[in-house]
Parts: sequence; structure tokens; C-alpha cells
Amino acid sequence: MYRVLIVDDEPEIRQGLRLKADWEALQMTVVGEAGHGTEALERLQQEAVDIVITDMDMPVMNGVSFLEDGHRLYPQLKMIVITGYEDFGYARAAVRNQARDYLLKPVARDELMAVLHRVKQELDEERSGQDRRAMTEWRLSQYYREMKEHFLVQLVKGEAENSGGYQERARLFELETWEHCGVRFITAGLREWAAGCSREGRTPDKLRLAFELMGREFAAGHAEMCEVFRDPGYPALIHYIVRDKAVDAARLAAELAACITGHLGVEPALGCSGRVEGFEQWKEGFMSALLAWNLAERIAGDPGEEHPESDNLLTEERSRILRGELVQGRLDSFGLAVHRELELAFVKSQSAFVKLIFQLNLLIDTTLGGSPEGRERAQQLWLRPEMVRRLDNVDKALRFLLELAGQAARGQAAGDADDSAVAKAKQYIAGNYMYDLHLTQLAKRFNYNVSYFSELFKTKVGTSFIAYLTETRMAQAIHLLENTTLGLADIAELTGFSSASYFSSTFKKRFGQSPSDYRLCQPPEKFDNTEPKK
Repeated sequence: MYRVLIVDDEPEIRQGLRLKADWEALQMTVVGEAGHGTEALERLQQEAVDIVITDMDMPVMNGVSFLEDGHRLYPQLKMIVITGYEDFGYARAAVRNQARDYLLKPVARDELMAVLHRVKQELDEERSGQDRRAMTEWRLSQYYREMKEHFLVQLVKGEAENSGGYQERARLFELETWEHCGVRFITAGLREWAAGCSREGRTPDKLRLAFELMGREFAAGHAEMCEVFRDPGYPALIHYIVRDKAVDAARLAAELAACITGHLGVEPALGCSGRVEGFEQWKEGFMSALLAWNLAERIAGDPGEEHPESDNLLTEERSRILRGELVQGRLDSFGLAVHRELELAFVKSQSAFVKLIFQLNLLIDTTLGGSPEGRERAQQLWLRPEMVRRLDNVDKALRFLLELAGQAARGQAAGDADDSAVAKAKQYIAGNYMYDLHLTQLAKRFNYNVSYFSELFKTKVGTSFIAYLTETRMAQAIHLLENTTLGLADIAELTGFSSASYFSSTFKKRFGQSPSDYRLCQPPEKFDNTEPKK
């Protein structure tokens, strides 16, 4: 809706102009009137206006002075001049100050509608161009990159599909074509130096920032065929998703290794997965690349090696049962179930056995979290291959996993179990508000009865699940309205609202004004920085 200000010293003329145009059909609204140029400039300082219809012969400040000041202060403003004098001086002033048109009184309805229609077309084209530029700038921004990377982590952990709406988010992040093509995963990282190995005082920890920046720069040079992300839970590793037919993954991995070695003087460890297709298979590809990285015997392993164990050793149903045992604190039952799983994998093959250890390690970490010490130990399993090599039989692996589960359970038991569940639910909402979240989904995730969990959440948080989720989404929506020029449809999608209209109605109910009006009230300098921050 474009906003119009009418400026004329005669109230009858202003009223006549209001009645002569079909403002709704033009998608315009008259937001105010002014009796002379000075009053009009004061109105322009107070509120956003797209179009000004102004008389030329007015007291206090005439039309010529108003046009000059208006054009100087608000160069994007569309000016339409109306006067009762056929004077070239006024016409020249209007043209000099880029007035969109010049009409004589009395103005005919058809003439006014035609001029307004032309101005609307210009504004539509300008706004469309601004939206395209804003989207381009946003796609280059740090905020967009963080959101996209978060979505990639959700996909490779198999969480996005369960959240709902992941297809729309894939389109927003320009990933929709990736679902229907084969991909391979590459995991890269710096291992701990072997004892006594000199690196001139440098350690992997000191090199990891440079390693990550270099890895991202390498991915940027292959943007059409490669996506890059980092899982915050394992900060020493960086992961690549490579289109299978666009480039040979082994060759790309070799180029990456050469690039890092040439700049850092340290050869990274790389692992490459087999080919997977479809978002539902990305979790398996991600796990295979992690396994390949960890199983490499040398610092510079063969980046193109593929591992044959591609089946999912721990099914969703068995994972759900094990999570239930953990959450309920039944470690004995958990240990018996894990023992059976380990025995089956050990008989199958060594790589299947190691892969299952990793899967169980992740399941414990994501289900209980536990103490910082336990989490650090669980993460070290990925980063130090010698740890997993020591787990060379079922009993050793079982003891290791039960120790992790025990540490996690003790860390959770340090506080009330219900408090812990609600805290984790709030944390989950904070990381997944953009998806289609339901109370049933969260209750199932934390192994609670839905009705009980609903009352528990309301008691502990002080508001219902729906109200808390809406407030979380609204807080993020306000951040985007204040700091970006994204359209309402994009903001609605980024904050988990089903549509722009539902977002607008919810926002207006909550704040008493529409999102567009809220944004118009923000000072212009809010939008000077086109790289919004998270």
C-alpha cells in the first residue's frame, strides 16, 4: 500500500482530490493533508510517504520552495504538481525538481487516475528492484549464511524432516535442486599431533580458525557444486556436500588437502562418503564421511576412500527405545540393549562396529547432554582416532558408552528432571522456531505424556507452549523488521509463520499495528547496514 500526502491551502480542493481517485484500486491510501509547504515538510519528517500531490500557489511556503526542499531531502519521493496557473515558470520548477507530472485545476478524475497509475507502475518497478537487491544482499549476509548452515546441520542430523516445512526452507536457501541429485560428503579436520612430533610450537587448536577460514574460502570458489557447514558440537571439523556428477569428490578433496597444506604447512585428514541421494539419506552420508575421516590411519589418508557400510545400523525405532531408557534413567536396560546392538555389529565387520559406537555416542550426547566433562569426552571420540581404536571389543565399547551415559545422567540428575526437560525444550525451541513445531512433537522427543508436558511447561515457564513459541518467533521477526529490508513473506517463512497474512494478523494483534507500519516507524539509519546480524 503506497502512502499519499495531499498539500493544498484550500480544504475543498483537498477533499475533492480524496474523492476523485479510487485509492483502494490503486493500492494507495491518503495518510494526511497539509495546508502549505512548511506543514507538509513537518509531516514528511514524522511519517513515511511515497507520493505527494501538491498545489503551487500556497501561503507560508509556496510550491516551488516545497518542491526544491522536498526533492533535496527526500529524493525518492514522487511529486505530482497541481495548479490553476498556466505558467511555464511553475512547469519548469516542477521539471527541475523531478515532479512526475503537472496537472491544471480543475483536475479531471480520469487525468488524475492516469497520472497516479503511472506513478504506481514506477513505484512497483522500483520496489521490485529493491526487493531483488535486498534479497541478494541478504543472501550474502552473515545472518543468511548462519541460517543456511543451521538448516544444513538439521538436514544431516535427520531433524529437519521431523520439524516440517523443510521443503520451503530448502527453496529459500536455494537447496531445492540438491534433494534430487546424488551427493557425497567430505569431512576435514586437523588431528592431534603424535607425541614428540614438532610443529614449531603450533598446535591444532591454534590452527583451527585459519583452517576453517581457508576451508570456507575454498568452498566459495566451488559454490555451484559445493556447500560447506560446521557442526557447533564438533568445532574442529568442517564438512562439505558435493554434487556427485558436477565434480569428482576425490579430486576436490585432493585439491582441498593441497590448498590447506600449501598455506598452513600441515596436511589435513579427510574422509569421503559414498554417494547418497535425497535429504533423507544425507544423515547416512554425513555419518559415513565422519567414519571415513576417523578411520584414516594416517594424517594424510586417502580422501577418496569409500566405506562399504552404508546401511543404518541403528534404526529410528531402536533409537527411540534407547532414548526412552536414557531419559527414564534405566541404565541397566539401556546397557543390555546396547550390548545386543554391539554384538551384532561386531560380528558384521570392524567398520560397522566402529560406526555403531559413533552412533550410540551421538545418541547419548543429544539425548542427555550431561556434564561438560562427559560431553568433552564424547566429542574427543571423533577427534582422536586412537580412542576408538582402543575400543576393539564389545566389552570395552560397552564400558565406554555406559560411562558416558552415567556421566550424562548424573549431570542431568544434578537438577530436577522436569526442570531439565523444560530447559531443553526451550533450548530446542530457540534453535528450531522456524520450523513447524508442535507440543506433541516436543513431548515425544523428551518422553513425556502430552497433557502432563503441557501443564509442566506452563508451570515452569509461566506461559503456554504456544504463547512461548509465538513470543520467540515474534522476537526474531522484530529483529528482521528492524535490521533488514526483507519482505513480509520471507520474514514469515524465516520465523515459522505459515503465511505472510497470518504473520501480519498475529503481529497486529500482539502489537496493535501491522508489521509494515512498525517498520515505517523505524529510523532510516536502521537500514543503512544491509548485513543484518544474528
